[in-house]
Amino acid sequence: MSTEKKEIFERVENMLQTQGFTIAAKDDTRPWGGFFVIDETQAQDFANQYFDGIDVDSLRIGGKLSPKILIVAPEARLSWQYHHRRAEIWQVVEGTVGIKRSNTDEEGELKEYGPKDQVKLQQGERHRLIGLAGWGIVAEIWQHTDASNPSDEDDIVRVQDDFGR
Repeated sequence: MSTEKKEIFERVENMLQTQGFTIAAKDDTRPWGGFFVIDETQAQDFANQYFDGIDVDSLRIGGKLSPKILIVAPEARLSWQYHHRRAEIWQVVEGTVGIKRSNTDEEGELKEYGPKDQVKLQQGERHRLIGLAGWGIVAEIWQHTDASNPSDEDDIVRVQDDFGR
């Protein structure tokens, strides 16, 4: 792992712990960057911190919500993907990122988003998070759409992936 990647993951981990969040999982091995999963019982605290206090009860579709922090490396991009069992809300915390969206397998135009910008992705909507000139940090809340079968990392349908996954 590069020194720069290691430093940003340490900084974000320290920030989350200082804010009182319990990190349920961490993955810094993704080729595009990685993520932190926050304890689901802290969804409202997470929304208060990163989504201007949006009421998490108003976000519930099929039950639970899963808060995460995504870290995307400069000039790296996640797969062009969609999900069967979740919608997502993203809010940029730090840096400038690119996001492509579409309701078909054809990639939409690249739009740039900066701190405090929010994007709501519907279940089934194709999307891709893209690192631009610097590191991007994005708060994410998964809105599980099937209470009996919550979404997980296997609920990713990759239409295109730079890393052959």
